[in-house]
Amino acid sequence: MSFNLANLSFQERAQIEAEKSRLFEFWQSNLGKAKGEAARLIAEKPRRKSKWAEWVRAELEGMSPPEFSNLVRSEVNKMMAAASNNR
Repeated sequence: MSFNLANLSFQERAQIEAEKSRLFEFWQSNLGKAKGEAARLIAEKPRRKSKWAEWVRAELEGMSPPEFSNLVRSEVNKMMAAASNNR
């Protein structure tokens, strides 16, 4: 199913744009902190061994707001992908 903004009312489009703007500002303000948290989580991998993924999930669930948790999750995924590409 395609999603065409032109089919929405002006108010609905304005709400979507306001939310996009809010999320972009959140991303700009919190990216550095999220990268630091992701690095902290990855640094625990050798110590936690096979329980690491489970521990990371619990850590992410405990973070708030959910947008920050998603940002950290994304950074963990990027860092893990970069590390596996460098092998």
